[in-house]
Amino acid sequence: MTTKKTTTPAAGKPVAKGDHVYLIDGSGYIFRAYHALPPLTRPSDGLPVGAVHGFCGMLWKLLRETGELAPPTHMAVVLDYSAKTFRNDLFDGYKANRSETPEDLIPQFPLVRDAVRAFNVSCVEKEGFEADDLIATYAFQALEAGATVTIVSSDKDLMQIVRPGIVMYDTMKNKVIDEEGVAEKFGVPPEKVVDVQALIGDSSDNVPGVPGIGVKTAALLINEYGDLDTLLARAEEIKQQKRRENLITFADQARLSRTLVTLDTHVDLDVSLAETAVHQPDTEALTAFMRQMEFSTLLRRVAEGLGAPLPEGEAKPATARKKKDDYDHPLRRSPRGEAGPARDVEVQGGSPAELAIERASKLEGVPFDRANYETVTEIQRLIDLLETARFQGHFAFRVKLNGSDPMLGEIAGVALALVPGHAAYVPLAHRAGDELDLGGETTVTQIPVREALDALKPVLEDEAVLKIVQNAKADIVALGRYGIALQAIDDPCLMSYALDAGRAEHLPGKLAGSLLGYTCLTEKEVMGTGKAAVAFDRVAVERATEYAGEETDLGLRLWTILKPRLAAESVTTVYETLERPLAPVLAEMERAGVKVDRATLASLSGAFAQTIARLEDEIRELAGEDFNVGSPKQLGEILFDKMSLAGGRRTKTGAWSTDAATLEELAAQGHELPRKVLDWRLVAKLKSTYTDALPTYIHPETGRVHTSYALAATTTGRLSSVEPNLQNIPVRTSEGRSIRKAFVADKGKKLISADYSQIELRVLAHMADTPTLRQAFADGLDIHAMTASEMFGVPIEGMDPNVRRKAKAINFGIIYGISAFGLGNQLGIPRGEAADYINTYFERFPGIRDYMEAMKAEARRTGYVKTLFGRKIHYPEINTKNPSLRGNYERAAITAPIQGSAADIIRRAMIRMAAALAEAGLQARMLLQVHDELIFEAPEDEADKTMEVAQAIMENAAEPALRLQVPLKVDARAADNWEAAH
Repeated sequence: MTTKKTTTPAAGKPVAKGDHVYLIDGSGYIFRAYHALPPLTRPSDGLPVGAVHGFCGMLWKLLRETGELAPPTHMAVVLDYSAKTFRNDLFDGYKANRSETPEDLIPQFPLVRDAVRAFNVSCVEKEGFEADDLIATYAFQALEAGATVTIVSSDKDLMQIVRPGIVMYDTMKNKVIDEEGVAEKFGVPPEKVVDVQALIGDSSDNVPGVPGIGVKTAALLINEYGDLDTLLARAEEIKQQKRRENLITFADQARLSRTLVTLDTHVDLDVSLAETAVHQPDTEALTAFMRQMEFSTLLRRVAEGLGAPLPEGEAKPATARKKKDDYDHPLRRSPRGEAGPARDVEVQGGSPAELAIERASKLEGVPFDRANYETVTEIQRLIDLLETARFQGHFAFRVKLNGSDPMLGEIAGVALALVPGHAAYVPLAHRAGDELDLGGETTVTQIPVREALDALKPVLEDEAVLKIVQNAKADIVALGRYGIALQAIDDPCLMSYALDAGRAEHLPGKLAGSLLGYTCLTEKEVMGTGKAAVAFDRVAVERATEYAGEETDLGLRLWTILKPRLAAESVTTVYETLERPLAPVLAEMERAGVKVDRATLASLSGAFAQTIARLEDEIRELAGEDFNVGSPKQLGEILFDKMSLAGGRRTKTGAWSTDAATLEELAAQGHELPRKVLDWRLVAKLKSTYTDALPTYIHPETGRVHTSYALAATTTGRLSSVEPNLQNIPVRTSEGRSIRKAFVADKGKKLISADYSQIELRVLAHMADTPTLRQAFADGLDIHAMTASEMFGVPIEGMDPNVRRKAKAINFGIIYGISAFGLGNQLGIPRGEAADYINTYFERFPGIRDYMEAMKAEARRTGYVKTLFGRKIHYPEINTKNPSLRGNYERAAITAPIQGSAADIIRRAMIRMAAALAEAGLQARMLLQVHDELIFEAPEDEADKTMEVAQAIMENAAEPALRLQVPLKVDARAADNWEAAH
């Protein structure tokens, strides 16, 4: 075999009893550093070096400080030689589903090898074997020699070799994984891990396993039967039919999977253990490498650590310190009150990207420890914490309610965190009494709610003190009900959204895992599930302290590393102008709510019930028999077995598909029954989702419906609403539009609908720089008629409505990347004719095709596209080799800048609206946002003036950031209900 052996330190003494061998999973840490840390390029030439920087920081920290672990006498960084190993010879599909290595990571692999050499550490890899095989071989050799082994990795595949003398160490979590930790992960001891893995498989490595068996089931089976071979031999004894059948059917697959996951512990090594002896880094070589990479902050740290003079031009920046000698800073005492070391805040130099990496690296050394979260039960301690927060200028904060709805839940407590690793929870209304169970034998007295809120209010409303609040909108709504206006917020979830829309999830728990490698407590773990679930005010305070304290500790950590990334990745403006200021606007809208008329809903519900009954009779008559119209299975049998309609297809379960697309296709062929079923489904959904459900959302105190808006739920910046969802009310049918009649204005007031006219087409005309479309919008022409005239050569005057309809379908279809097949289905024409329409469209408006190709190219090059206002929408998998997926991503990359820019424009309008209305002396309130439409409630005598202000703000919302080449137009109307105002 071809071997790759980098230069290693001079040979050292053989490993012996008492030695400590560190084996670093280098490949794992390269990928971990790449995905967990923000991108970083070398300033001089733009070379990607983020993963190298993260890896160097980890290795330096490991060499300098090992915490509770004994320092290493021997150390090796072990890497994968290539993607192909002996396992690929056993199974062609091994790791076949892994995505390609990111282009900007590829040039960093040789740089990591250079880094390891610069640190004077052994670097090992071998063709045909994975790094895990080499690590396993080294580990057993060291163990046999009497040494102890620490495997620096969190890779679950290495857990099979953990045993007395061999542990794993996860540097991201600062956690040692021993036999107990393995059993906690897999439910079995390390020696049985391969049997569990053989059953469950591994989707990331494409190890097949046995279908339908997860970790818990696999552990149960292996613990019961002892090992995989015994289990497979006795599979007939298993009572559960599906489980028994799968184990019998996929027995060989399980055995193959075991072979694939079992590590080779007898690799013929090219670098002996003796050669991995730890040596002092060569100061000159290491600092030269840091200078070459232009890691200025890390260079200073390394130079100081080695006692070397700082290189010329790398003078240490002045340290800015905050001092207040007479104050009890939370880091000066633990939750139990003992004195602790004081720490001062140091301002770091370097670029924003380097600062983000530096902060992330430092946070690795501050473990999450729930024992460090204190329960505050004395008002003076709360006041002290708030005084520190005011002095420090920022702190993390969270309101904890006894329910999930901020419009209904009562405050159970609040949590604060001033520094990472420490937090405080203040219980205020747990168990609805003054004395509460702390989880042990003692009781604790709570601070009265009003007294605590009076202490909190001045700080929470102080614009000079930054509050770091995850998903802050809910806290703003909840505190507003108590007369507190939460001001000056930073929301890590919205920061993540501005940075990573499309390539990450933005919920705190998900961010904890992806950015910090930490698994948080879950709501289910704390409050239970099902009938055993309790409200938060019924959770034992000790447990509540752990949960709420962790939330704020996490929020502070996320903010610490995400804040500098905003500047480093050029999205500060997006966050500061489109995300952060919108949260309080939406909170005010949610608190305002909208009035819904119960009588109208009841009347509609009755009418819908009659329509449903009539349609069911007609459907059964057409079918020639009685059946459950709501049953897809029975419907499929009627359509394709009994009626033998053409075009049927079966689902994975073998049943006939009766989804909307199938029924639409059958209806287009002239079949009446599927058309009736589609009508039935529409009315049934309107009844169940709206006319029957909306009354249950009416607030008992306000008498209004208070929807909740999600700011970070879509990739493009569009808002969504839940509980109830008011953005999906159908408007293309009279039945759907009738739902809006139930949304009414209060007595003496009017509802106002202000709706952008064809905003996405206008944005497209600007972005694609299409003169014909731009001029048509400037002249106020019917854009669809003008498009039809351009495409089909017919005059606008007296145009056939069907011709205009085709042009309209193409106009909007182009925005959403419609295919010839999709357009053909929509217009009921052959695919070839639809393709001709699309080609003609591009010939008449060539700028649009140029725009589409430019967006696809940009997405392929950078992994994202941008809106007109700088919002990044990521498509990291756009270069996939799967043509179907690639096509989907390319269509999305075309649509996203248009839809996202329109969403950004209405966000800008919403943010400015309240101040504009107040400046005009108007009492109107903004109640709802539905995509391109804003709904207001205003006194009758102010309706005209409100419409005038709303139109002005909305039509000029893009300015001064951008002057569109196409005018925006807003239609506004006032009426007693939403439908009449639309």
